[in-house]
Amino acid sequence: MFTYVKESFEELKSNVTWLNRERASNLMVVVAVFSILFALATWGVDSLFSKLIRLYFDNVIG
Repeated sequence: MFTYVKESFEELKSNVTWLNRERASNLMVVVAVFSILFALATWGVDSLFSKLIRLYFDNVIG
């Protein structure tokens, strides 16, 4: 197990190409914007279905 962790850290240091700080920050903003948009879309669909189900049951049950 120790060897695996040691080799993993060595691979991260030597074989992985890391982004510079500016590019990483830009991508973080893109991910944050899309996350917020997806959350708002999910909230909107949930609210719509909630109202439709409430309307259906109000009409069926009385």
